[in-house]
Amino acid sequence: MDIFGIPLQAFLGQLLLGLVNGSFYAMLSLGLAVIFGLLGIVNFAHGALYMIGAYVAWASLEYLGLNYWFALVLAPMVVGALGIVIERTMLKQLYKVDPIYGLLLTFGLALIFEGVFRDRFGVSGQQYAVPELLQGATNLGFMVLPNYRAWVVFASLLVCFGTWFLIERTRLGSYLRAGTENPALVQAFGVNVPLMVMLTYAAGAGLAAIAGVLAAPVIQITPLMGSNLIIVVFAVVVIGGMGSIVGAIVAGFGLGVIEGLTRLLAPDYAGIVVFIVMLLVLAFRPAGLFGRGDL
Repeated sequence: MDIFGIPLQAFLGQLLLGLVNGSFYAMLSLGLAVIFGLLGIVNFAHGALYMIGAYVAWASLEYLGLNYWFALVLAPMVVGALGIVIERTMLKQLYKVDPIYGLLLTFGLALIFEGVFRDRFGVSGQQYAVPELLQGATNLGFMVLPNYRAWVVFASLLVCFGTWFLIERTRLGSYLRAGTENPALVQAFGVNVPLMVMLTYAAGAGLAAIAGVLAAPVIQITPLMGSNLIIVVFAVVVIGGMGSIVGAIVAGFGLGVIEGLTRLLAPDYAGIVVFIVMLLVLAFRPAGLFGRGDL
């Protein structure tokens, strides 16, 4: 059976690859959306935090003997702690000024992190093995499904849904949203708004670290792995709507699939299809697919 003249197995394989890429787009754009939507900071260091998460996974195995499952817990804790340091020492001074200052600060931090890791580890990259439990593939009859890629899609869906539920459907989430709109009023009710802001940035950084750990067995770990991805992720955030949690998730997975199918149907346009979609969305809906018009 063929689809658009392409064998079904090849089509579904590329669709799965698009979902895997979309998983990383969704998780990274989700972290960006959380930070921008709740703090108003355009976090250009997000790609570097993703890269650090991958290196924490590699270093924990290489130097401490801690396996992949420990790294999934350790990396977001380490990168989240780094996020707390960044927020407390630098970003908290910039919440009431033009967002361009936050963008410039985080862009500078990204360059510093990349430079430090390039000096320490070089540019050749590190390999991280697929955990034993997830090695191999499952034959579904119509295609062979690599177990680790299936895990990446499942884990990212779980993290994305959990984040959405926390922010949109819990009392903590309502405090976070209210604290960004009227911090003085929320603080008058006894809520520690600065602590919430600090933990929000740490959570966004932690999401980037989880994405880095998930990516480590799939791609080569290099100091530039974040900068190569972050431009596409920013485009995904713009398409979904700046600050929109649902928009980040839907646009991330959707654009991953579109990019994957484009590699099959029109390979020459695969590298730019996300930006073509972004231009179309900005032309007809400047706030993004799920964004509010006042953003």
